[in-house]
Amino acid sequence: MTALVLAQISTLADGWTKTINYEIIRGNEIWRFGLVLLAVLVAMAAGRIVQYSVKSYAQRLAKKKGDSPLAILFAALANPIYVAVFAVGIFLAKVPLFFNDENGIRTTLGDGWTTIARVIAAIAAAYALYRLVDVIEYFLNRLVGKTETKLDDMLVPVVRKAMRVTIAIVAVLLISENILGANVKSLLLSAGVGGIAIALAARETIANFFGSITIFADRPFQMGELIKIEGHFGPVEEVGFRSTRVRTLDGHLVTVPNSVIANSIVENVGQRPFIRRKSNITITYDSGHTKAKRTVEVIKEILAGVPEVNTDPEKLPRVYFSDFNDCSLNIYMSYWVKPADYWLYHEVNQRVNLEMMKRFEAEGIEFAFPTQTLYLKKE
Repeated sequence: MTALVLAQISTLADGWTKTINYEIIRGNEIWRFGLVLLAVLVAMAAGRIVQYSVKSYAQRLAKKKGDSPLAILFAALANPIYVAVFAVGIFLAKVPLFFNDENGIRTTLGDGWTTIARVIAAIAAAYALYRLVDVIEYFLNRLVGKTETKLDDMLVPVVRKAMRVTIAIVAVLLISENILGANVKSLLLSAGVGGIAIALAARETIANFFGSITIFADRPFQMGELIKIEGHFGPVEEVGFRSTRVRTLDGHLVTVPNSVIANSIVENVGQRPFIRRKSNITITYDSGHTKAKRTVEVIKEILAGVPEVNTDPEKLPRVYFSDFNDCSLNIYMSYWVKPADYWLYHEVNQRVNLEMMKRFEAEGIEFAFPTQTLYLKKE
């Protein structure tokens, strides 16, 4: 049975090959095929020349005027123009050949040649629209650059990807139906029946999509701001339609689904107007009340000399002799660093600490550390 099927397929293939060869060779001399090859090569060469010329002009414009819309336009159209010129060359390459049978009726091979040229031309048009999205992106970047928020800057790449995917899908459908003659409507109807099952299986993806819409609408954070979400702490690097990427302070890249962000408590650390430091400075019991009082005064003097320490009436530095610890006298210190830069905060803390050590040494104030005094009773 298998041998019989293979034999039938081989017979059909041989017949089709003979038919094609007959249609090509019939009425066509060898020199005509040479002209076809020459036309294709000329089309490729002409396309490359035009492509190079357009790219060179775009580069000259970019050097003179920077990233101007006109420079981006010519740079975007360089490659599609090459494809378009090649399509014209393919269409004209069939002119030297005869594609009519003995009764003067055009053969399927001639119609197929024309169809191929039309498909390539349609691809060139779709490719041009695909690349022209760069021009739209240029104007979108200028538009979002006027706003204070940085989150909409991340929306531009998302819109660009969505537009390009849409252009690609529509181009495939139009070429399939209008040029290749495929029944796209029936195919879409069949896909719609299975779309329900696909939607149920992709409910998490749909939830993430609506979560991204919530993020772009509510703007709980901006690009580059420090946030705490689901136990992760770091700046926001990217917001997409499916997930948000956070770079932790350890350097790890954490991807959080947008549906989780939409339904979780997001602590936006980057929106704080200042960073608060609370610390306990401990001195020895041998210091006595005089040095304890002097310690409070010294710390206040140090904080008054640091310009980054906030001096607003509601956020003044606080220094108190607060507790008698087991092994030390406790000085409570609290101040606010402004602006709220994470690394500036640590730099200010270092300056304060070094100055305290220097002043304490000059005043004869000793830092306390855990100690025990052992009394031995002699019999």
